[in-house]
Amino acid sequence: MIDLFQAIILGLIEGLTEFLPISSTAHLIVSEHLLDIKPSPFLNFFTIFIQLGAIMAVPLLYFKRLTSSFQIYLYVIYSFIPAVVFGLLLDDLLEALFEGYWFISFSWFIGGIVLIFIDQWVIDKKEEANTIGNMSKFNAVKIGLFQCLAMIPGVSRSGASIIGGRIVGLSHKDAVEYSFLLGIPTILGACAKKMLDYQADLPVYLKGENGLYLGISFLVSFVVALLSITFMVNLVNRYGFKFFGYYRVIVGIALGLYLWWN
Repeated sequence: MIDLFQAIILGLIEGLTEFLPISSTAHLIVSEHLLDIKPSPFLNFFTIFIQLGAIMAVPLLYFKRLTSSFQIYLYVIYSFIPAVVFGLLLDDLLEALFEGYWFISFSWFIGGIVLIFIDQWVIDKKEEANTIGNMSKFNAVKIGLFQCLAMIPGVSRSGASIIGGRIVGLSHKDAVEYSFLLGIPTILGACAKKMLDYQADLPVYLKGENGLYLGISFLVSFVVALLSITFMVNLVNRYGFKFFGYYRVIVGIALGLYLWWN
């Protein structure tokens, strides 16, 4: 089970990492191990549920974007389709194939290398307006395919979709913003699936101490995500993605050393 301190810490980690290209799921898995939280069906449900808190920050911060054009919803739908198809077909299989802390360490490291060099591989064409507004439907689908890589443990959902956005020609700002918007149906869909999977246990999970800890972690995740999104946008606009890449490389190596010595 989870106590109050652990619920607050996990909510803090989820809110901080959900929109950064460093894999919130990997951070939660490693943190649960370090906090000595034993695996359980409730922990699986908890991990998905608190993502709702983080994703609620997006409509609040991007309300103007979401209400300014219907076109954005079409792009998001096209990008979301691959997640539905491959998520239903391959999610459990990929988790089984690539589970384990060693793979997370490897994934953090490789993903970090990609983020360090992505801006050298993809150079903005200044004569073109690389924005969400002029993105093609095909490019929206390609970003959705990149996001599917996040089904592999340690591959960040936001990171995969941001890299996809950069590769199809979106600017830093638009790639990050589109990643946030695409997270809304993706995370809501994952939460809905988890709700159905655990519907028989929901009365137990949502009442008493369990419900209290879920609510507290949800709120912490929401508040921290508001700050995390603002921080990421400002950092990326000034420096690109390299600092997130450096971070991933460092924690990947650190986790590998920890596993080696324990």
